[in-house]
Amino acid sequence: MRAWQIFKWLGAAWALGASPIAAQAYTFDFGDDRSLSVGYAMRYSYTNADSPNGTASPGHSTDFHLDSGRFLFGASLNKYVKATVSTEREGGFNHTLDAFAQFEFMPEFNIWAGRLVSPSDRANMAGPYYSMGGGYWPYVASRYGGYGGIFVARDDGGVVWGTVADGRLGYSLGAFKGYTLGVGSLTKDQAKDAGIKTNDGSLMYSGRLQYDFWDRAPGYYNIANFLGEKDILSVGAAFRYQDKGVLTTTGRGDYTGVNLDFLMEKRFQGLGAVAVEAAWYDYDTDDVVMSEQGKAYSTGLSFIFAQKVGWGRLQPFTRWQRFDADSDTDTKQFDLGVNYVIDGYNAQVSATFTNTKVSSPGVNSTDNDKFVVGLQLQF
Repeated sequence: MRAWQIFKWLGAAWALGASPIAAQAYTFDFGDDRSLSVGYAMRYSYTNADSPNGTASPGHSTDFHLDSGRFLFGASLNKYVKATVSTEREGGFNHTLDAFAQFEFMPEFNIWAGRLVSPSDRANMAGPYYSMGGGYWPYVASRYGGYGGIFVARDDGGVVWGTVADGRLGYSLGAFKGYTLGVGSLTKDQAKDAGIKTNDGSLMYSGRLQYDFWDRAPGYYNIANFLGEKDILSVGAAFRYQDKGVLTTTGRGDYTGVNLDFLMEKRFQGLGAVAVEAAWYDYDTDDVVMSEQGKAYSTGLSFIFAQKVGWGRLQPFTRWQRFDADSDTDTKQFDLGVNYVIDGYNAQVSATFTNTKVSSPGVNSTDNDKFVVGLQLQF
């Protein structure tokens, strides 16, 4: 069975419903639309990095690291009722990453509820497994991730989503627990423990609209680069809002995040495919956490060759990101790399050079270079 069928149940794997970029996984079919699916995904990397200049102990470091190791489970009770559970490896143990029920009535209307990625920008909805660059996470510009660790981008709540207008317009609208700003803020439980008043009736509301002009790309989750498998011209918009969703020891504020994103991929017969991506973000913390309030931008360019070299195809790429915070801290990142695509997103090797610069008035600026070789496998 193709992974786009399995990972429709395994939503945490971030595959699209009709994507030809597919993996194989184990599915046990019990008849009458009852089934159980099992998969595994992993990312491993080697990093050679310089410590930022301006730090107390500048130097050089190398590191091998298991970035991710996920078990993925999907179950179908009948044609309409399904569920997803996934785990992630952290601290030597497997922890629950996603766990949600799926009521899938028709392509135009579905309900998912539990712990899952709430509606947001394309990069966040694609995640590190389905983005250009081998485990790429645009954390400089896309700041919807929330608290770190294995729960990045996850939240508890529910979402209504579907695809209308002949499969070209995708929508999603959800309500979630929220309080996931992350840097400089507290969770609701942390705030209560610190004696800070919280708004117990406040939920985070989020939504996304996406329109596909050329080939269709239906589904709740996104793919950030189709590796030459489709002609894509897609625009999207997303928002998040929570009343008193920013909690700190010094004050509370409303949280608002909005973004626009764009993706174009065009195939050239016998040569390959070029892809251009861009996104704009505006974050507002009600002037409570100025380091997380401001505007951000990102753009990327890639070309995947049609001709194979050995087992796979080469895809050189470049990216640029910037977050201009209202605290007057300016963060910029430039990436230059190449992917070796063996089997879509199921087997890839990547090599990326990254330069990150952070500047702030009255503080020593940092300028950090690193080189990362990554391996991604999905079964």
